[in-house]
Amino acid sequence: MMVNHLIAITMAYVIDLLIGDPPHWPHPVRWIGSLISLLDKRWNKGKSKRWKGAALLLIVLLTVFSISFVIVFIAYKIHPILGIGVESIIIASTIAQKSLKEAALEVYHPLIEGNLVEARKKLSYIVGRDTETLSEGEVARGAIETVAENTSDGVTAPLFWALLGGAPLAMVYRATNTCDSMVGHINDRYKDFGWASAKWDDVMNWIPSRLTGMLMLLGNRSEKMSKKEAWIILFRDAKKHPSPNSGWGEAAVASLLGIQLGGVNYYKGIISNRAKIGEPIVPIEAMHIPKANVILTRTVLLFLLFLWMGGMGFELAITWLKSAISL
Repeated sequence: MMVNHLIAITMAYVIDLLIGDPPHWPHPVRWIGSLISLLDKRWNKGKSKRWKGAALLLIVLLTVFSISFVIVFIAYKIHPILGIGVESIIIASTIAQKSLKEAALEVYHPLIEGNLVEARKKLSYIVGRDTETLSEGEVARGAIETVAENTSDGVTAPLFWALLGGAPLAMVYRATNTCDSMVGHINDRYKDFGWASAKWDDVMNWIPSRLTGMLMLLGNRSEKMSKKEAWIILFRDAKKHPSPNSGWGEAAVASLLGIQLGGVNYYKGIISNRAKIGEPIVPIEAMHIPKANVILTRTVLLFLLFLWMGGMGFELAITWLKSAISL
């Protein structure tokens, strides 16, 4: 079964690489979002909001897991090849490497053409911060941080869970991530109701984010510092991010490019002064955006290799254990 997951994961990677996420195609995340919105409207009021928010998370995850499991189970019962094909399509819907790279380049192209207004507008589509007055360097920083954070959230984390539990667990991860995006906010409306979603998202990202940050450094060469210095920055600065997981991607990318991420952002006019990550060896420029995309591409390929090694190692260990027991 592990080999089937690995083949499906690899096919999913290729599918996403070729077609990405066409905007007019039906997508499971939209259906998940509709369910979350429905439960949010009905339950996010009155007392016991934390319990209601936990119930929302549980219902969404159980629904997504059950539907995915039944679909994949039936497909494998019909034929293993059909099962692998169906599983690969479902897993492909949970990753977004192509879309992430394209979104970053949509900021990059107007930026190098000198159209700062258009670059700010494109950045506003992928970040929550205010973008209307950002400088060229700050616009580039926003795009780079998006690629750095979402290398794990958008690609490697769902692949990690797909290895452990196939398409159903990949969908559980994506549903968790969607719950966190929609209700896991620290504000008056969601600080209690979205607490469970935010915490569970942290749990599911804990291992993948750290693996991703470390594989970024293993699979890419730092432009401005030694490998040792890059590793020091990774472990020094990853914990500075408000999120327990997002800092790993940012710290790795910052060390590889020799730039400093983080700093002051504004959200609906309210200042947010985040800790700075990395060393400002060179100023952030537009050219760093495609370089961040290259780091993303190499990291995902190395992550796939890591999954194959881990999965096949697990299969060999199980085979050896069964042989030992039978003796």
